[in-house]
Amino acid sequence: MTAVQGSTVDITTEDGTADAYLTHPADGSPRPAVLFYMDAFGLRPRLRAMADRLAEAGYTVLVPNVFYRHGRSPVVELPEFIDPVARPEIFRRIGPILQELTPELAMRDAGAYLRWLAGHPAAADGPVAVTGYCMGAVLSLHTAGTYPDRVAAAAGFHGARLAPDAPDSPHLLADRITAELYFGHADQDPSMPEEQIERLEQALTAAGVRHRCEVYTGARHGYTQADTAAYDKEADERHWAALLDLLNRTF
Repeated sequence: MTAVQGSTVDITTEDGTADAYLTHPADGSPRPAVLFYMDAFGLRPRLRAMADRLAEAGYTVLVPNVFYRHGRSPVVELPEFIDPVARPEIFRRIGPILQELTPELAMRDAGAYLRWLAGHPAAADGPVAVTGYCMGAVLSLHTAGTYPDRVAAAAGFHGARLAPDAPDSPHLLADRITAELYFGHADQDPSMPEEQIERLEQALTAAGVRHRCEVYTGARHGYTQADTAAYDKEADERHWAALLDLLNRTF
């Protein structure tokens, strides 16, 4: 296994300072960069461990606290294990924060994250990859469509509302995307029902976007998150195989 070095960093945005977790191989050599978008539970030990696993595979990974306007992480205190009993109270506190992060604000921030990576010595020159989980999958799709000259690959796992019937749906950015995409949907996920899966697939195909969308049978929303009751080890390992395959083809 490659030794990695992780640290907390601060990124200046147009609206303040976003704290983030940066991890990369410990030799310090420039590596292809991956912008890693958190789920709604936020930047926490599970996501740092996932970022470290990517770094062990040879990447420089940045995980920003996208809720930084409400404070440094953890913005909302979480139990060590998030079970169904705890979720309603957690989402009561997270919900308003999530609603305030509009696509416009998130993409303004994305520009700051991408510029920061472009200037960091641990990040190789050239385009980056993006991956995201839950709400982070939406941000991944938005980033690929908003910064096509910077994003060479984008992935999303157990994404929520990727293709609703709405005028600001992220799937409507398909014709701006030049990156290769991968999405791993959970078939037990009410936030991404079959009609949205089909709508996303149709939009990407019509726009000529290189992509693969797969449905993970038996998986629930949040299947990659080992600190929650939704975790599914088989689906999680499938996600790692798909993500690393995408990154290996890209870089």
